[in-house]
Amino acid sequence: MANRAKAHGVTTIVDATPNDSGRDPELLKEISEQSGVHIIFATGYYYEGEGAPAYFKFKQGLGIAEEEIYEMFMSEIQNGVGKTGLKPGVIKLGSSKDRITDYEQMFFRAAARVQKETGISIITHTQEGTMGPEQAELLISEGVDPKRILIGHMCGNTDISYHLRTLEQGVYVGFDRFGIQKFVGAPMDRERIGTLIGLIGLGYENQLIMSHDTVNVWLGKPPEFPEAMIGLVENWHVGHIFENIIPALKRGGVTDEQIETILVKNPQAIFGGESSKNRTKDEIEKVVR
Repeated sequence: MANRAKAHGVTTIVDATPNDSGRDPELLKEISEQSGVHIIFATGYYYEGEGAPAYFKFKQGLGIAEEEIYEMFMSEIQNGVGKTGLKPGVIKLGSSKDRITDYEQMFFRAAARVQKETGISIITHTQEGTMGPEQAELLISEGVDPKRILIGHMCGNTDISYHLRTLEQGVYVGFDRFGIQKFVGAPMDRERIGTLIGLIGLGYENQLIMSHDTVNVWLGKPPEFPEAMIGLVENWHVGHIFENIIPALKRGGVTDEQIETILVKNPQAIFGGESSKNRTKDEIEKVVR
């Protein structure tokens, strides 16, 4: 995976795997050292339906969960994960389809406190591209810098007006599930491309980011897709954007300069820049190396 991305000129990968979904900083460190690709990993928890809510739900009942979540984020960011000394460079949050549950809101509020104190960026999971505007509104209302917010998986939603409601709040929007089609509620790539071209045409290229939500190391036995699905996910890999999506965008009139903005300048802006108050260049660009 890392070498394939490197072959296309990628020098830094952000792995947004949350704590309760198999995050493994030491494995990422090994991959980074062997490939020469910088890897930024995350601290954070997945959305309630597919995460591991039992522990913090118990603490939520005692009224102490949110403070403990805040302390966890701060400890990992400042001191590293466990005894590894490896420090995350982003916070990952998630919400459910069509709602942000009370459980999920605790993580959003705790992350907002941490973002204000450290300048760290936040990446979110939107289930099937829903709740993007609401996630942005919640984080901004808690004081988060909108230029440090990437609302993820919004390409799961092809409604231009829905994207505009999110983008108008000044945050970034992720078209980050290319290659996943008709799976986990995802649309076809051609629909994503049409939506993306429309937003670029409306002048929002400075707030758009493209990437791949790929699983490269499975916990347990890797899934075996039904024969009917194999063709729909055959391009679910890190080369797909470069090999197929960019050519399609160019055929749709997107310029090289606009592609450079989306693939290079926007990620540089959200994962670096002046807003990273207490983060050194090394901590942001090569957290696990």
